[in-house]
Amino acid sequence: MEWTCRLFQLPLRFTGKKIDEYFNTSGVILADVYLKPGEIFISDKPSVVKTVLGSCISVTMFNARLRIGSICHGMLPECNEMNGSDCACLEGIRYVDCSIRKMLEALHSMGILNDEIKVKMFGGADMFKTILGKPNTINVGEQNIKAAFKIMGDSNLKLEASDIGGSSGREIIFIPNTGEVFLKKLRRNEMEAPV
Repeated sequence: MEWTCRLFQLPLRFTGKKIDEYFNTSGVILADVYLKPGEIFISDKPSVVKTVLGSCISVTMFNARLRIGSICHGMLPECNEMNGSDCACLEGIRYVDCSIRKMLEALHSMGILNDEIKVKMFGGADMFKTILGKPNTINVGEQNIKAAFKIMGDSNLKLEASDIGGSSGREIIFIPNTGEVFLKKLRRNEMEAPV
């Protein structure tokens, strides 16, 4: 089975000065990764993974025992080509349900059990409400949130933290080897504390 997963070896390029100063107290060079829609990133290396969310959903998973983290950027709620619980379609990780399943599959292959996984979820905004100034009849963000909760419930995963819904976009910064997530609402310029 083959699926797209971006794994990076250090060093890559440096990030913005504030992030480097915060995380580079040990002098470690951090990989700077921009997670695009429809991608998954899994690593145990010191990295800074950034993504921007509107109606899309990012789910992060972290295992403290092995210090491995994973993040997805799911664009749409469900894959129509799903075969049972197997997301065999070529573009499966574009979908929230398939991307969560693929991250779990990868973590399970490393000997990580579901009860050892800390899960956080972000995004799912109603972006068309923001643009049009009125509620959207087809709220993709809400559908993405529901799809993520369904898969997490089916897998007995407990949500540790979240910032979902609303009408604001978000920038997420994820540190895979610590599980920390930093959230920046796009209409504000301040960085909030780790979740």
